[in-house]
Amino acid sequence: MDVVELHRRTSEEFARQVAAVGPAQWGDPTPCPDWDVRTLVNHVVGEERWTVPLLAGRTIEEVGDSLDGDLLGNDPASAATEAARAAQLAITEPVLRDATVQLSYGEESAAEYVSQLAADHLVHGWDLAVAIGADARLDPEVVAAVASWFKDREELYRGGGAIGPRVEGFSSATDSLLGAFGRDPAWTPGHTAVALLGDAFGIGDVDAIMAQLTADCVFESTSPAPDGSRFVGAEAVREQWRKLFAETPEPLFETEESVVLGDRAVVRWRFSWAEADGGRGHVRGVDVLRLRDGKIAEKLSYVKG
Repeated sequence: MDVVELHRRTSEEFARQVAAVGPAQWGDPTPCPDWDVRTLVNHVVGEERWTVPLLAGRTIEEVGDSLDGDLLGNDPASAATEAARAAQLAITEPVLRDATVQLSYGEESAAEYVSQLAADHLVHGWDLAVAIGADARLDPEVVAAVASWFKDREELYRGGGAIGPRVEGFSSATDSLLGAFGRDPAWTPGHTAVALLGDAFGIGDVDAIMAQLTADCVFESTSPAPDGSRFVGAEAVREQWRKLFAETPEPLFETEESVVLGDRAVVRWRFSWAEADGGRGHVRGVDVLRLRDGKIAEKLSYVKG
């Protein structure tokens, strides 16, 4: 597929997804762990806004910080549409005359730069769609074109830290491409809640832990044997974890593995603490989680032994 057409399709589809974002969804999580919906959209709009001056021959230094910060204003959908159209108009002529562009890593062909933009729009368009619960199906022709281009660049992207580890085990072309870009095609907002919960337990931050739970959350502890204790509601659950971290010498939770499937998740973890002789004791356990609306509604904990 012609690279100009590829960019047009991917940028228009991204703008269409932005127009579908609901008023209450801008703070929702996305498959990009550190980005909510607004941050993701602002990133892509920023890429489009950079396209115009760079393809006109300006350098990153000349553009400076003029495109930093929030680019969406009070009307993100219009901002995304206008940025996409401006980029589309700026692309054709430089690509046709085999122009070059100055990027952060040096001089690059305009066609290669536009291919990078198209791939980013495609993948982030999927990120946005699954984050807001929209139709996340990708155009098979676009998928094939990006996959062909990305095949020889995947390890370069990964080595530079631009994408995460490859996710394997898919037969469809779309899922395989998403996996190559480090995405789990089965991602739901619950994936982010589970990951953030693990991070919060790892640093013992009770406020951050509770931010991932529903107000009516349920927690079943591992003791006393054989059934543990059951706590209902955020206040009761918070108190249990406050006591755990306050009363345990040098507590440390480490996530060993997590699996999220729909509204259920399983997390394997290791909990250790300092002992009087200078060593560390530990237990290994599993949490069975129930998810609701991107939060954790139930956490049932079990330990070995």
